[in-house]
Amino acid sequence: MIGGIGIWELLIIFGILILLFGAKKLPEIGKGLGEGIRSFKDSLSGEAEKKEEKVIPTKEIEAEVTKEEKVEAKEKEKTTA
Repeated sequence: MIGGIGIWELLIIFGILILLFGAKKLPEIGKGLGEGIRSFKDSLSGEAEKKEEKVIPTKEIEAEVTKEEKVEAKEKEKTTA
């Protein structure tokens, strides 16, 4: 192939990448690149502004946890009594 990358060139490049980064690091690099590209596309299209996440204040979470702890304590008292 003139001016193009063939299968053998791709295999050589892939082999060099495995030698440089290791087999465990390559999926992490791919994931990071994918997330970067996705966030770049979202910023260009303005979708990041459209997405809204539901945020729960920590006080509400703490109140729910303490309620659950009280219920569990009452259940333990009933079983031991």
